[in-house]
Amino acid sequence: MKKLDRFKRTLPSLAASVALGAMALSSAQAQEDAAGAGDFNYAVSGYVRGWLSMNLENQEEYKRAFGANTKREARGKLSMVRGSILVDNDASWNGIKFKAIARLDKEYKTNYLKDLEDMRTAAGRPGDLNGVATGGGKSITDNYNNFDFREFWIEAPIGDRTTVKFGRQQLVWGESDFFQAMDVVHGYNLSWRLFFEGENEEWRKPLVLLSTKIRVPEANGLIAAYVRPGLDRCEDMGNTYDVRGGRWFFAPYRGFDASRINYVTNCETKGADEDKWTYGIRWQGEYAGVNYSVAYLKAAAGDPVVNPSQLVSANQYKGVQPKGLVSDFIHPNIDVLGLTVSGYSDALDAVLSAEMAYVFDQPYNVGTGAFAGFVGTSGVNPGIGLNGIKEKDLLIAMLRADKNLKFEDILGTTRPSFSSIQIFSRQIMNFKKSDDLARLFFWGTKRKENDTILTMFTVLNYQNDEINPGFAVGFDLVNGGGFAIPSVSMTFGDKWLAKLEADIFWDNGSNGTQFSGEKSQLFGYFKGSSQLALRVTRQF
Repeated sequence: MKKLDRFKRTLPSLAASVALGAMALSSAQAQEDAAGAGDFNYAVSGYVRGWLSMNLENQEEYKRAFGANTKREARGKLSMVRGSILVDNDASWNGIKFKAIARLDKEYKTNYLKDLEDMRTAAGRPGDLNGVATGGGKSITDNYNNFDFREFWIEAPIGDRTTVKFGRQQLVWGESDFFQAMDVVHGYNLSWRLFFEGENEEWRKPLVLLSTKIRVPEANGLIAAYVRPGLDRCEDMGNTYDVRGGRWFFAPYRGFDASRINYVTNCETKGADEDKWTYGIRWQGEYAGVNYSVAYLKAAAGDPVVNPSQLVSANQYKGVQPKGLVSDFIHPNIDVLGLTVSGYSDALDAVLSAEMAYVFDQPYNVGTGAFAGFVGTSGVNPGIGLNGIKEKDLLIAMLRADKNLKFEDILGTTRPSFSSIQIFSRQIMNFKKSDDLARLFFWGTKRKENDTILTMFTVLNYQNDEINPGFAVGFDLVNGGGFAIPSVSMTFGDKWLAKLEADIFWDNGSNGTQFSGEKSQLFGYFKGSSQLALRVTRQF
C-alpha cells in the first residue's frame, strides 16, 4: 500500500511533466518546420491572481484564548494575502486533444494568522479537549500553500459519435449553483475560502477518470459515463475543510487544530476506501424544448464524517478502529440517483430549472450535546458527533428561475441584468429524533428532518460590461441566519479584472462556545467571519 500511495502522490506531477515536455518539443518542432507540422496546434493561456481579505468583525475565540481583557482583536486585520499562478496548456493533433493545467498557490502569514497559531498554545486556548493538548503543529500557511496539476488528460474520438477522455479531469453533472445535489462526482477544497469563490472549477478537486460521451442524434440525446479506477490521492477525495484551526474553520473552532487529536483523513477503511472503483452514467436529452437528464453514480460522500476511537465510543464505523487518537475523518461511498430538467417559459420570460437527487446511505455523525469526555465503552453519549455514524437515505431538491431584468430605464444599465432565484432543500428519509444525528463533525447540534436554503442574486451592467455591480443574498428558512454579498466587478482592457466584495453573515443568535453543543446551525459556522475581499486577475 505504501508503494501505491507514493505512486499516487507522484503520478500527477510525473504525468504532467512528461506531457508539458512533449508539448513543448512538439511546439518547437512545429515552429521549425511549419510545412510538416500537419494538424498540430498548441496554445498557452492562464492568469496571475491575487487576493486580499480583511476581517469586519471580532471573534469570540480571542477572548477565550487570550483572556477577557486582551487587546488583541480580529476586526480590521488582514485574514488573507494570497497569490496564484495558473498555466493552461492546450494541444490538438489530428482530432486528438491534450490538456495540462498547473497552479501554484502561496500565502503570506498575516498577523491574524499568527494570532490563530498563538491560540494553539495560549493559556485559555480553545484547542484542548478535556486535557488532551492540541498546541503546536505545522505552520498555519501549510493549510493554504499548494502546487498541483489541476488537469492532465488526453481525449480522442472513436468514430463519429464517441469521444473518450482519460486522465485527471473534472465532470460537472447537475444544475445547482451554491449547493450541490447531483454534482457530487468531485469533492471541493473549502479550506482556504469557504463557499464564496465564484468559479466552481477553481476549488473543485479533479480526479483521475476514464470518461466517455456518446452522441445519439436519433433520440436527440447524449450518453455520458465515467469510471474512477482508484488512482487518486487521499487528499483528492471528498470535501476538504480548514480543520487545522485556520480562518475558515467553523466558529468557534478557529485556533483549534483538529489534526492533533484526529487522523485528518483515512482513505483505507472499510466502506471508504479510495482504491475502490467508483463510476457513473448519465443520459441527457431534449424533448419539446425541455432539456433533461437522468443519472446514476457511485461516489465518495462530500462532507467527511468522523469515525470515533474506543477512547470515546464503542461505535466504530463497520467495526474498523480509526488511526487517530480520538477519531478519523472518512468519506464513505454513496449511491446517487438524479434527475434534472430545464426549459424556457414564455409566460415568465425566464429559464426554469429543477434538480432532484436521491442519495442512498448518506452518512451522518451521531451524538448531540456537549462533549461528555473520554468515556470509552461505558455507553455514555460523548456528544459533538463522536458516538458513531448512521446512514440515512436523503432526498435533495432544487428549483431555480433565471431571468433578465430590464433595469435600463430605472438604473441606467447598458443591457438587461441577469438575475436568479434558487431554493434548495435536503430531506432526511425515515427521520427519527432518537437517531440523534449531529449537524457535522465536532458539532453537537441536532439535525432536523429538513434544511431549506433560499438564494437570490442579480448582476448589473454598466459601460458595456466594464463595471458590473452585483448583489447576492441567502436565507436559511428552517434554522435562521443567512448571508449578503454586495460586490462590484471591473474589467480594464482585455487582460485585467478586479472584484471587490463584502461577505456578510448572520446567524440565529444561538451560536455557543467550544464543544457546547448549542443550537447553531449552518450560518452559525460563519459567526465572526464577515469580511471585505479584493481579487485582482491578470490574464495571459
